[in-house]
Amino acid sequence: MSGTVNKVILIGRLGKDPEVKYTPSGAPVAKFTLATDESFKDRNGEQQKKTEWHNIVAWNKLAEICGEYLTKGKLVFIEGSIRSRQWEDQAGNKKTSYEIVARNMQMLGPRGEAERSQEATPPSASAPIPSESAPEPSADTGITDEDIPF
Repeated sequence: MSGTVNKVILIGRLGKDPEVKYTPSGAPVAKFTLATDESFKDRNGEQQKKTEWHNIVAWNKLAEICGEYLTKGKLVFIEGSIRSRQWEDQAGNKKTSYEIVARNMQMLGPRGEAERSQEATPPSASAPIPSESAPEPSADTGITDEDIPF
C-alpha cells in the first residue's frame, strides 16, 4: 500500500441533467454538476449557507445509468476520486480545474420520487474497479483529455 488515499464522498443535488457522450473508441462518458450545501454561523452569530458546486464525471456502464436515471434536482450519493486537469488558455495562462470521477452512485430521496419516473429506478450503481472497466483517460490507455467529447 502506498500510504495515500484519494476518496471523495458527496451527497447533493444535480445542478443539471447529465450529458452523455462517447469517446472515439466508444466508451460512454457522463458529465454533470452536483451542489452540496453547508450551514454555519458567522462571527455575528447569524446563520449562513454556502453552496459548493462539484463537476462529476462517470464512465462506462455507470455513465449510461446516470444518463438514463438522473435528472436536475435529484438527490444522489456519489463516491469517487478527485482529478485535476491543467491547460493553457488562449492568453497563455495556466489553468487548473478539478472534477470528481464517480465510482459509485446511489439515488436518494423519497421513494415516491423514484416511482414517478417512467421506468423502475435501480437503487444504486457502481463502476467496476479500473482494471476491469473500459479505460478512463490516462497515459496507460491512450485516451487523452482531447478524446473526451466535452
